[in-house]
Amino acid sequence: MVDPTSELEEDVDEESAPSCATCGEPALGTGHRTVTWVDGDDVVHRHFCSEACREDWDDERPSAER
Repeated sequence: MVDPTSELEEDVDEESAPSCATCGEPALGTGHRTVTWVDGDDVVHRHFCSEACREDWDDERPSAER
């Protein structure tokens, strides 16, 4: 399996790349951003094709309790 979050990005093409959580385009290349958090027993990832899409994302993460 190809790791789409690999910094090397070897063998990742548009078909195997994750979709951007904001616009739906393939999230790959140097602009690729990933947000990861833990929700109960699950690890949740959202991928973005650019920093602009990351900033436009309607953040669904639960608020951190302090």
